[in-house]
Amino acid sequence: MSATDADAVHDEDGTADRWAPVRDLPPSAKLVAKVLEYEDTLSQSELAEETLLPSRTVRYALSRLEEADVVESRFSFTDARKRLYSLDL
Repeated sequence: MSATDADAVHDEDGTADRWAPVRDLPPSAKLVAKVLEYEDTLSQSELAEETLLPSRTVRYALSRLEEADVVESRFSFTDARKRLYSLDL
C-alpha cells in the first residue's frame, strides 16, 4: 500500500470517506458529531441534552472536533453569549 493509499480512507464504492478525520477521536466526540449530523445546528447545552453527556464532556468533544476541523461554530443571533455548532464534513 502506498503512502497516498494510507492517507485516504475509502468506502466500499471507492469514494473518499468523509468520516475519516473523526475515526480516531474519543467516543464522546463521535457521538457529538453524529448528533450534529442529524440535528444540523445545536448549542452546547442542546448537545448535552441530546447526547445525555455532561456539559464538560460535550465541551471537550467539541474542542477535539474543532481541532480535527470537522465542526463549525458561530455566534447565535438570538443570544450572542451562545455558540452554535454544525458538522462540516
